[in-house]
Amino acid sequence: HIHLAALCPITAMKTTMLSVAMVMICVTMAHSLKPQKDFNLEKFAGKWYRVGLAYDSPGFIPLRDKVKISMGVITTLPSGNVNLTMWEALSVACIRKFYQYNKTSVPGQFIYFSTRHRMVKDITVVDTNYTEYAVVLKCKNFHREYTQAALYSRSPRTKVQVLQKFKAFALSRGFPRASILTPPPA
Repeated sequence: HIHLAALCPITAMKTTMLSVAMVMICVTMAHSLKPQKDFNLEKFAGKWYRVGLAYDSPGFIPLRDKVKISMGVITTLPSGNVNLTMWEALSVACIRKFYQYNKTSVPGQFIYFSTRHRMVKDITVVDTNYTEYAVVLKCKNFHREYTQAALYSRSPRTKVQVLQKFKAFALSRGFPRASILTPPPA
């Protein structure tokens, strides 16, 4: 077998340069993403409503009209890990899902195993004032693209300014405008 690089060294060099550039972009994105400063898990615990969502999966856009506001309860564990119970309304029933987010060495960043996608995902609480809203990013890992941004609120309704801030944040992270939504109540 003849290696492609031997036949076309310029193509191999371009491919290598592109790979290096992609790694640099991913590293820059990972370092530019910081969790909430002085994150306080105890203040973050409690009931939250998911009132905003941005999801970069092309398969999500046709389903966006079916999404409703969901509710979750975050419970802290003595280990520093977090249990999340989410309730989502479907057209025929309400389903309950359980998640365990494991703490990392960085306060405000967690990991969990997604049984649906069969991979470890990272959760970062990017911005919260604890009493009104929280912006959370969920991604495949800290060195890859983001897969979901969510806006949580302590009540099913939130201020227009908070919604606008969330939409601007999602757009700044490269989510397509069509993937950003504020679902109606369930």
